[in-house]
Amino acid sequence: MKKILVSACFLGHKVRYDGQHSLLEHPQLTEWLNEGRIVHFCPEMAGGLPTPRLPAEITSRHPVMVVDIKGEDVTPQFLHGAELAVDKAKEEGVCCALLKSRSPSCGNREIYNGEFNGTITPGSGVTAFELQRHGIPVFNEREIDQLIQFIEMQDDPEEIHPEER
Repeated sequence: MKKILVSACFLGHKVRYDGQHSLLEHPQLTEWLNEGRIVHFCPEMAGGLPTPRLPAEITSRHPVMVVDIKGEDVTPQFLHGAELAVDKAKEEGVCCALLKSRSPSCGNREIYNGEFNGTITPGSGVTAFELQRHGIPVFNEREIDQLIQFIEMQDDPEEIHPEER
């Protein structure tokens, strides 16, 4: 059975910037947890940032720059956390990741625009980008149905598409 890298905040860990969690209560997540398939990870904590911490947003993509709301450059911590996430994913043999949407680390489709005004823009967080660059698909909490389908195909592709045998 394949493992899944999951944002620690989804599992009730109080690792978000505001010192809270983003508990994701879903029966499939509970089942995977009970099966030992979940590898929990918080790239911002792993990268050396404290909890709580100031909100941060990506202000530049090339080169990447992440700053907190007071303008302090926290790019090194975000990059380090992303590298550690890739290392952990490879070490554990994960097939994919379930990460927090809109996060400057974990967002896989959209992030805040870097102006701290609540505006969403297309793009990926630092960790999501690195995982995808290393061939690890990233899903967010609104894509749980797609994630379930992906996992089922990873576990037994012949069971899902017997006609292709």
